[in-house]
Amino acid sequence: MSAPSAVAYAAGDKTGRRVAPWYIWCGLVGASSIVFGLYWDISWHMTIGRDTFWTPAHLLIQFGGILMCLTSAYLIFATSWGHDPVARAASVKVWGFRGPLGAFLACWGGVVMVTSAPFDNWWHNSFGLDVEIVSPPHLVLGIGILGVGIGALLLLVSQMNRAQGQERKNLLRLYLYLSGVLLSLHLLFLSEYSSGNQMHGAQFYRALSLGVPLILVALARGSGFRWGATVMASIYTVIQLAQLWGMPLFPATPKLGPVFTNVTHMIPLEFPVLIVIPAIIIDFLLNRFGQKNKWLLAAMLGTAYVAAMLVVHWPLGNFLISPAATNWMFGQSYFAYAVPPSDYHFQFEFVDREATSALFFRGVAIALSIAILSSRIGLAGGDALRRLRR
Repeated sequence: MSAPSAVAYAAGDKTGRRVAPWYIWCGLVGASSIVFGLYWDISWHMTIGRDTFWTPAHLLIQFGGILMCLTSAYLIFATSWGHDPVARAASVKVWGFRGPLGAFLACWGGVVMVTSAPFDNWWHNSFGLDVEIVSPPHLVLGIGILGVGIGALLLLVSQMNRAQGQERKNLLRLYLYLSGVLLSLHLLFLSEYSSGNQMHGAQFYRALSLGVPLILVALARGSGFRWGATVMASIYTVIQLAQLWGMPLFPATPKLGPVFTNVTHMIPLEFPVLIVIPAIIIDFLLNRFGQKNKWLLAAMLGTAYVAAMLVVHWPLGNFLISPAATNWMFGQSYFAYAVPPSDYHFQFEFVDREATSALFFRGVAIALSIAILSSRIGLAGGDALRRLRR
């Protein structure tokens, strides 16, 4: 990759007269389409079954990838063959083409997402019903989504770092929203390991330490906003609660057997993890000790994150498996159509628990090591985001 340096960046001639360029809005629409489509798709699998690939949820997911792929391709071609010196100054060179760094990544991610579609269709036709989030075609889809999401973020960040005044403030709001969407995407892929009945096992803390501190630290530090992690964690919580409380309002019945549980409405995902509490602590530490040695700061962030997760989710797990949580607000009374009544009890007792306390604490120590390393990578990533201009 290379980038021209002779031409200065535009100072934002439309500052205050626009919220964001059109391609930034495409990135927001694309990422939002993917995350809401994924929630809808998982609910569709639990409620109706995978009757066909051409479900509205699948189309919504793929629409997000295709939109970003086409948008990014336009930016690349327009920059490569156009004569705008400002656009060329804010570009990198890949294989003879020029364009924003985020455009190349998002375009690649969109292609990978579309490629995963026939793979997923073949997988289901060959192996039948699949309710696992982590499967080979879903991993390919996830890699593509990662490319699209990070690409959209880089497009926004490079524009934000070149902007001034009111335009930068407008872009910062969009940045925080997109950060919350990306956090929601990551936690969605971890949802099989973050149920209420798993909160007394070390696997829960290991899974939630894998990437979550990195995202919170990197995107909060990259924003320059004092409460960036708190805002993005709050957006994740709102998205999760919206689907928890909204999905059951829509009637639906299974179309794929065997049906073990009578379902009459869309089944939502579970109550969100309270990631907003460690996010507040992360913001406090970044604001108070942001200039300290990076490894020392990462150790503080990782330790505080794991400690807060334990303090918050150990009692939350007790509550979520109790009768008090079997209502529409906390969502512990919902069961997918493929779950037989003989398995209902698993939702109200802890699973994946270690046989001894020593094994549990060893697992938490591993989670702590992962969280510290994730935080250190997040600090480096956040600093890189602040420097991004192309």
